[in-house]
Order: sequence, then structure tokens, then C-alpha cells
Amino acid sequence: MKLGASDLDVSRMGLGGNVFGWTADDAASRRILDAYVDAGGTFIDTADGYSAWVDGNAGGESEAVIGSWLRRRRDDVVIATKVSTKPDRTGLAADNVREALDESLTRLKTDHVDLYYAHFDDPDTPLEETVAVFEELRAAGKTRYVALSNYTPERIEQWCAIADAMGAQAPVALQPHYNLLHRGDVEGAGNRGEVAAAHGMGLVPYFSLAAGFLTGKYHPSQTVTAARSSMVAGYLRPECFAVVEVLREIAAAHATEPAAIALTWLRDRPGVVAPLASARTTDQLDPILTALTLHLAPEEIDRLTRVSDAA
Repeated sequence: MKLGASDLDVSRMGLGGNVFGWTADDAASRRILDAYVDAGGTFIDTADGYSAWVDGNAGGESEAVIGSWLRRRRDDVVIATKVSTKPDRTGLAADNVREALDESLTRLKTDHVDLYYAHFDDPDTPLEETVAVFEELRAAGKTRYVALSNYTPERIEQWCAIADAMGAQAPVALQPHYNLLHRGDVEGAGNRGEVAAAHGMGLVPYFSLAAGFLTGKYHPSQTVTAARSSMVAGYLRPECFAVVEVLREIAAAHATEPAAIALTWLRDRPGVVAPLASARTTDQLDPILTALTLHLAPEEIDRLTRVSDAA
């Protein structure tokens, strides 16, 4: 499927690289990447800041792991990375973005990335400066397309207006936090989904499985001790467990896992091109691969939407 107004043809599920160099070591990451591409996946997402939150890591670990694998399969995949959160490369000032991209390319062992995201807005740098440097790097062939992540609707509008005024390429994708339990920022009048559609941007949601909660591995009264425990704490409510129960029932009808159902529902939301999900083992990759082609009946989609409305 084409990503927004670009000519990038991506699979309907993207593979998130945040776990590479964190909960998936180099060997496991290579197995996951090979299995994903061998099954028809073509869209790999990372960031220069992954995984600086881990003790002993500095950021760039995910890109380095992908780079060690990428050379022999570069033509098989669309590679996206991001700038602004690596501890020694924070923000979106022009010089920082130039240096950050060169460092990303070195780690990825490639001469260009297909999609380059402004990871988080930088209120301390004039937006005109950031738009200009992204266009400079695109014109130099180091990136093919520009994208935004975590930007508000107002700042998306401003970026697009500045790009239009200076004759720069407009962003082709928006990466928002979006899943069955987190919809309000994307859906509805004036929200990210509507603004993205107005500017021809495809949606590439992250946290598609609510930090693993929508896999069904959590249960009421359970003590959460996983690596992402702080991320799922807000979902430990009856309304959210009700969503998971419906996922389990629909998954059973399709002989698959709840995660595959949650990803398929999100994949088919208006404006969504390819949800992102990560896997630290090849077993965890299975629902992502299932969601590449799975189809839900309209009544199943409606049932999930209704239970999500109440969460």
C-alpha cells in the first residue's frame, strides 16, 4: 500500500525496532527481521534514540542492530528512522539534524533512509529551520521522504504551511499513539487523523498493542512485572479488560491470537496505512505476520469498536 502521498509501497504491518538492542539481542533480532521479510513484511521502523532508556545504552543500538542485518536485504525493505531523542542529539536544530542523520546512516550501513521522522516537536527551534534542514537532506538524497511523529494538529498544519511556502516536500506520514484503548488523539474533528488526511499523510500508529496489554497476557489482579510494566499500569481497569475479552473471543473464532485481532482492527481504521508492532522473539512475531492479511467481518469490527468506546 502506498504511504500517504509518497511512492513508498509498504506492507500493511510495520515492524517496530524499539526492542532491538533492548529485549532482543543481535541474534534474536536477525531472526525476527528475516522472518518478517520472508513472510512479506517490507516496512521497518526505528529511531536514533532507541534504546537510550536502558542502563548502559546511549541510543543508536536499534539502528546498529538493523544495520548489521540490512546490507544483504536493503532492496527488500523500506527503512524509517527518527531524530530528536538520542541523549547527545536532542532537538531539531539544523546542525543537530544533519549530524544525527549522518550518524544514523553510519549505524544503518546505508546511504539513505526512505522515511525520516521528526520524532518529537522542538519548541526551542524555529519550525522554519527544521523544515528547511529536512528538505536540505531530502534534496541531498540522504532521505527520500519526510514524516512527523507526536506532533499536535496545530503544529502539523504549521509545518505543512511552511513547507508549502518554501517549496519543500510536505510530510507524507504521521506516527501517532493509537490503538483500541487510545483513540481520542487521532479520531474526531480537528484531531490528528483528520489533519493528516487533509494533507495526504498516511497514519503509522505506534503502541498498536498498548505496550503489550492487547496481547491478552495480563489478567485482573495480576501483578505486572514485565519490562513495560509502567506503560500498562493505566490499562489495568475493568473496561480495558473487557476489550481484551472480546479480542480473545474473536481470536478464537479465527484460530489466532488476540494481538492479531487488535492489529487488524487498527490496520483497517480510516487513514491507517501500517500499524507498528514489535517482537522480541519469532513467536511474538506470529500475530504481526497474521495481521498482514487477516480480514475481520464487519460485525466483528463493530463489536470491537463498541467495546473500545466504553474503555
